[in-house]
Amino acid sequence: MIAIKNGKIITPGQIIENKILLLNRDRIFGFSDSLEELDDVERVVNAHGRYIMPGLIDVHSDRIEQYISPRPTSQMDFEFGLKICERDLLGAGITTMYHSLSLFGDEFFGSSPLRTKENVQKLADLITGIHLRNHLIHHRFHLRIEIDNPEAYDIARDMINQGKVHQISFMNHTPGQGQYRSLALYRDAALKYNGNLGGRDAATMSAEELMEYHKSKPKLSNRQLRELTELAHAKGIPAASHDDDTVEKLEENMKIGVDISEFPISVETAKAAKSRGFYTVVGSANILRGGSHSGNMSAADAILEDCADIICSDYVPAAILHSIFLMHTKHGIPLPQIVNKATLNPAKAMRTHKDYGSIEPGKKADVLIVDILDGYPVITHVFVDGNSTSRIEYRR
Repeated sequence: MIAIKNGKIITPGQIIENKILLLNRDRIFGFSDSLEELDDVERVVNAHGRYIMPGLIDVHSDRIEQYISPRPTSQMDFEFGLKICERDLLGAGITTMYHSLSLFGDEFFGSSPLRTKENVQKLADLITGIHLRNHLIHHRFHLRIEIDNPEAYDIARDMINQGKVHQISFMNHTPGQGQYRSLALYRDAALKYNGNLGGRDAATMSAEELMEYHKSKPKLSNRQLRELTELAHAKGIPAASHDDDTVEKLEENMKIGVDISEFPISVETAKAAKSRGFYTVVGSANILRGGSHSGNMSAADAILEDCADIICSDYVPAAILHSIFLMHTKHGIPLPQIVNKATLNPAKAMRTHKDYGSIEPGKKADVLIVDILDGYPVITHVFVDGNSTSRIEYRR
């Protein structure tokens, strides 16, 4: 048994002090008032007054792409990329990662070698098999299904049936709605991603040409999306929508069976989503930057308005921990409440909360020890399944 003493333990409802946290193998055993009453402790860890909190659960991040394909013309060995990636995730306090990979239908947002059917399946196979070999964290696969990719239906159905997917989400990046309500914003984003279609980029196409292209191309039907959601639910897998911008879209997603609204465009839409029973997801980089890079909703505002349930990394894994403490110090959100948005609430949305997401007896021993240095939160200890996977001390 491992005993962690002298820490401020963040539980779902309060911060506990003057208690010793006990880990027994891969589970949280409970709390104790004194080491003297324990006779089976093999190791004692002194937290030195630091915070003790659950490991972070990141439900949406495409960071893995940058490790496997650091440049458009450079592709690394997949397992090498995953192993380097998980070391960095561990340092960011993420003990469960839902790696998000898209099945794009066109190349307006750049050609990525990882977004082909073959490489999406290859990464899913790797994530499935990595737990049978040496690894550091819990790896999960989040399949992002672009609705303008007709082939995605069969691919997603097969992968769900094979047990290789742990979350699905439906993407619609067409202009005139969602994240890209503005055609100018869409053009700017596509240009930055070096996107093209048959040698033409979005910046050279007129508004009419852009809209006609997206209007005429084939898309997955609501019936197909509903079938995928029903199949996912039968396997215990949640389904998410993306960039919801209207109540009408939320109503459509309810009919499809969607559980989660990722990155709603406005506070009003986020409130509407939450009132309809969706879990709402916001990005931590948005919190640190002080707003959306696409000119959409401020994640901090959504949290303050109580319409953001989950904080994910989106594309900066280290931002989750920092956003937690920023919301606490700058906006006064109690630590247990804001920590839940990166731990317990994601576990509930992913349907894994019986085992993950909080420091409670009987749950998995995924635990962080966090210090505050120079005004920044830093992680000194990480335990995954009760194993000490990371130990760092800063120096001056």
